Amino acid sequence: MKFLEKIDFVLTWVDGSDEKWLEEKSKYSGERNSRNEAQHYRDWDILVYWFRMVEKYAPWVNKIHFVTCGQVPSWLNTKNPKLNLVDHKDYIPSEYLPTFSSHVIELFFNKIDGISDSFVYFNDDFFINDYLSPSDFFEKGSPKDSLILSNLSPFMPGDPFVHYLVNDIAVINNKFDRKNCMISNLNKWFSLKYGKMSIKNILLCNNKLFSAFYNFHGPQPYRKQTYDEVWKEYGDLLNNTASHKFRDRSDVNQYVFRYWHLAKGDFVPRRTNVHKMYTIGINENALIEDLKKNIHKTICINDTVENIDFENKKQMLLKTFNDLYPEKSSFEN
Repeated sequence: MKFLEKIDFVLTWVDGSDEKWLEEKSKYSGERNSRNEAQHYRDWDILVYWFRMVEKYAPWVNKIHFVTCGQVPSWLNTKNPKLNLVDHKDYIPSEYLPTFSSHVIELFFNKIDGISDSFVYFNDDFFINDYLSPSDFFEKGSPKDSLILSNLSPFMPGDPFVHYLVNDIAVINNKFDRKNCMISNLNKWFSLKYGKMSIKNILLCNNKLFSAFYNFHGPQPYRKQTYDEVWKEYGDLLNNTASHKFRDRSDVNQYVFRYWHLAKGDFVPRRTNVHKMYTIGINENALIEDLKKNIHKTICINDTVENIDFENKKQMLLKTFNDLYPEKSSFEN
């Protein structure tokens, strides 16, 4: 059956080696409580393969909104009719620019000109690794997602990521009654599609408040309507996040929109094993095997380990990608 709904992809990217960008960033990098470590910006030069994999595995995509601070890779075919170049200034209010925080960049996707009502957000380290259909992301206008309850369990002192999640879940507890959410959507809270992960929901089902949702750190389907709803009710909080040049402990992040559609029940349950995250410097051998065998439909190539042989790992990754996807896509000159 032909899928009639338009689905766009949103891809964010920064060239962390760009001298002009580095000079601009240095003007603000002394901000207090900021999060601006180098590994958040270094480039593995594998972006070209993201486009090759999308064209091979998801040719049905309506439009790709490529979001940058004005940077454009030299190899990119900007005339491709499926490509929309989006500068931060095109959709983020000018009073919040420049920004070096992914949180700010993610908050305003609903303001991108021409974006479809249903879209999928990709970090530049999320790759499509096997054939996908629109129904992998949306069904009957609702995002496909997995509602898995969790507890926040910090294991690294000083890690601000936990603070972002606490702020996100505080919004949900402020807006939604947890018990009513569960009773209204029992089939979505206890779906057989969650497999063994359903045990988490059973064990935590009697909690009075939401403590956390399990995050899969992969391509995330969203609806513009969800963004609009959160902005309408918590605009002051979102604007506070937008005012920070770098990530700040008082921020919310894009998960607040995901948690909103989970708590509201505005989603369709999906399996939990479609995505896998790998970290360079820890389990890249498993990553290479996944790429070669297409074990998971989408993968994340995470870069958080500071003390690695960056150039050696980079060349290994480039060779693997080029061996698997040597043909140019229509997104290349």
